[in-house]
Amino acid sequence: MAYYGKCIEIVIEQLDKFKPEKDNPEQFLETVSTSLQQDLSPQKLAFVLEVLSGCLEYRKLLTIVVDAFYVRDGRLCLWADYSLYQVICYLAMFQLDELGFQLFCSIIKSQPVGKTCKFLRFFFNPLNLCSWIKDEWSLIYETAHVKENWIDPLMRWQPEVQELINQLEGVPTDQMPPSKIKAKLTEPKEFNLTVPRPRAITMPEPVPTVAKTKRVPQSTYQEPREQQLLQMIKRYNRRKAEELLLRANMEELRCAMPRSHRDPPAQDFKKQQQLQSPPRIRRTPNLTFYKPNSFPVKLNTATILREGALYQRQVEKELQRVDKLVDGAGDFSEFFEWQKKMQAKDLEEQLAAGLCRRLQGKLSHEEAILARQNLMQENKQKADQKKEETAELMLQCAERRLQEEKSMKELVEQVIEAQKNVKVAQMKLVKGRQQIVQEVMEESRELLQRSTEAAKEEQRRRCELIARLRALETQPTRKDKLVDLTQIPGYGLEGEMSVVELRERLALLKETQKREKEEKRDQIIQGKRAKSQKLQSTMEQISLCRAAMGRTAALRTSACWNCSAEWRRGQLSAAVGRQHS
Repeated sequence: MAYYGKCIEIVIEQLDKFKPEKDNPEQFLETVSTSLQQDLSPQKLAFVLEVLSGCLEYRKLLTIVVDAFYVRDGRLCLWADYSLYQVICYLAMFQLDELGFQLFCSIIKSQPVGKTCKFLRFFFNPLNLCSWIKDEWSLIYETAHVKENWIDPLMRWQPEVQELINQLEGVPTDQMPPSKIKAKLTEPKEFNLTVPRPRAITMPEPVPTVAKTKRVPQSTYQEPREQQLLQMIKRYNRRKAEELLLRANMEELRCAMPRSHRDPPAQDFKKQQQLQSPPRIRRTPNLTFYKPNSFPVKLNTATILREGALYQRQVEKELQRVDKLVDGAGDFSEFFEWQKKMQAKDLEEQLAAGLCRRLQGKLSHEEAILARQNLMQENKQKADQKKEETAELMLQCAERRLQEEKSMKELVEQVIEAQKNVKVAQMKLVKGRQQIVQEVMEESRELLQRSTEAAKEEQRRRCELIARLRALETQPTRKDKLVDLTQIPGYGLEGEMSVVELRERLALLKETQKREKEEKRDQIIQGKRAKSQKLQSTMEQISLCRAAMGRTAALRTSACWNCSAEWRRGQLSAAVGRQHS
């Protein structure tokens, strides 16, 4: 019992060290075998490696069971016992037939009784095995394989395991085997936590019935009648205002007409006009434009340059227009015809391109259908190939299991033969170790002798060096130092020079800097003068342009006044002629 208990503890310790995110199972098993090869016998090492490799290989199946145990029945269990439950689950699934029930019972009894009984009761529960455990395992392996190789054997061993659980739970504390540890260990007590009540299933709320909405009236999408009436009134008022404006323009100078002696007085004439014609609208007074101040405005440099550039662009545009007229620029009919042809050609090309795009879309749709069919066929072929590969792997696993069984039998035979020759091997081992100890002692003596000789040599060399240093310190030294300013130091640097040469070069550098500064000052003064001259010429040009524009504006206004005076004279004469007639 203690023999297997120690092996199970080693397996649990190694499983806790394994990290699936970083470690590789094969490399991890190799490192474990090399580390435990000296501490364990070959039989123990073989048992430990077999259980450890099985737990790593079927880690997914074991994790499903242990996680469900912690969620349902193991809420008060410690997470440190996770690996223990994985090992018990693996032994019950894969090693129960090989080990036998008696050996399995001894392994279970070597572990804590309360924890193992609770887990075995959960795992060998028929309701769990034949329902959700079978369904979860069937998601990883085929259902027939799961039922034949794992569910049926576990159900066959279920009565005996149940008897073992009842036996372990019925054993009193007085009949427990005495522990080897003399001191009483601290036993942790479980917390008395309140078991949460199952959450009640809430009744679904009834779906509210929404009243049937009315249709949107058609008047929402039509313009209201008031808006139409406002538009009609607006058009009528505009037409009436235009008529009144035309009548006011025609009758605005009636007061300036000459009247003969035979005509009735002005008051009688006004009364007749009021009786004959509709009421007229008063004429708006003429707008008076104030003359701008003739005071000069001081302009800055940017304004002067901007205005000069504006006048220069206007002059250039006028010159270009005159040049085009001289060259014969005129009708654009040929250009418009060419433009129409090119637009028609572009429209035809766009229609052809649209047709081409539609055809390409149809082709791409057909190609996509063909590609989808090819992909389905390839997936089907891959699925068939995967099934064949899984079948081959299952055969290989079975062959490997048989080879492992043969190797285990051979290993057991070798162990039995080795136990017969233990004394001879121990004598040879003792002799070999004595010989190794003698060789190590001789080598250590030689190394010690060499190290003492090297230390003596180092001490002698240090004494000689100290004597030389003391002799050098006793020699007299000259503290004063003569300085020659015309001599080069001679450190081997690039561009070395004496102090005198350095001072001369500094004086020359100051003279050149002073000369450059004066030249720069002269250039700045000349630039300011040139800029002021340019601004003065620009101001003169602007004044000339303004004078010319003023003259042209005066000519235009005089021409407009002449035209208006002639038009008024014509109106007056026409009115006089109508009155005389």
